[in-house]
Amino acid sequence: MIRVAVIGGSGYTGGELLRLLAVHPKVEVTYVTSREYAGKPISLVHPNLRGFYSMNFSQFSWDRIGDKADTVFLALPHKVSLEYVPKLLEMGLQVVDLSADFRLKDPEKYKLWYGYEHPYPDLLKKSVYGIPELHYEELKGAKLIASPGCNATATILAAAPLVSSGLLDIYKLVSDVKVSSSEGGAKPTEGSHHPERQNAIRPYDADGHRHAAEAEQELSILAKREVKVSLIPHAVSSVRGAFASVHGWLSTSVPELEFWKKVVDFYKNRKFIRIIRGNIHPYPDTKYVIGSNYADVGFAIEERINRITMFSAIDNLMKGAAGQAVQAFNISQGFDETEGLKLPPLRPA
Repeated sequence: MIRVAVIGGSGYTGGELLRLLAVHPKVEVTYVTSREYAGKPISLVHPNLRGFYSMNFSQFSWDRIGDKADTVFLALPHKVSLEYVPKLLEMGLQVVDLSADFRLKDPEKYKLWYGYEHPYPDLLKKSVYGIPELHYEELKGAKLIASPGCNATATILAAAPLVSSGLLDIYKLVSDVKVSSSEGGAKPTEGSHHPERQNAIRPYDADGHRHAAEAEQELSILAKREVKVSLIPHAVSSVRGAFASVHGWLSTSVPELEFWKKVVDFYKNRKFIRIIRGNIHPYPDTKYVIGSNYADVGFAIEERINRITMFSAIDNLMKGAAGQAVQAFNISQGFDETEGLKLPPLRPA
């Protein structure tokens, strides 16, 4: 039994981690922290978890963490994880970090996209980017897992079969990602407050979204050449879900059936990828992944102009955050990657 701590357990991502770990057969949650709610019951913040946890939130303590946990999930804001990760690793603990602080391999990218100089470039080299579909073998035994961003995950899972196929005319992609309000976190802002968000379809960070850095990093590795990605998120009024439409141009005409086989072959034996084609619902739809760790992937080719669009639909709090983090943790521990995640999507949702 692996003893697990969740640091920053009061937000949406922390709550999803607690929901999944509560039913994980090989995990015992021993320590959950929150600065704001220390001393108060977990169910006060996460009423859906009533009856699953009898413990209260705690203040973080370096004296207690070593005795309480073998693995630490960090559900903290960007840059805050930097205060925890190095020392936790020194203590011999495994770290699964859900912030952006260890996702990018090139420290110069942190200056460009996040506006600071990364203080631990050595740890960037040691971290494993936690998309199991791309880094399954590297995750085995990993001590520092950098869990990907939700918009990056949706983009990468959509585009990966395309860039690996060698069929692109130019290696520049545009990813249009429709994102739900829960991406904004549990604390409302003027833009995420429900009356402002409802019925809205609005782009943001249209001049360059920082999750593009993750997509470029991972897709360039697959393509074995530089891939540029322009990622434009659009806020929509749904509560959960992220949907990526990734547009590219083929170098030659490709029959749909031929490309379908390439997508199937690329994701062969990947337990949380479902390839969608035809029938009543011909393309992925976030409505049919909500509450699950599945990513639904599909595509469309406009043969007239050799345009291809890859689609992926994920639950941003699951495959885009907590679910993917637990999946990567499972692989690192030698467990079946589906442990704690054998949840079909909700319907209706």
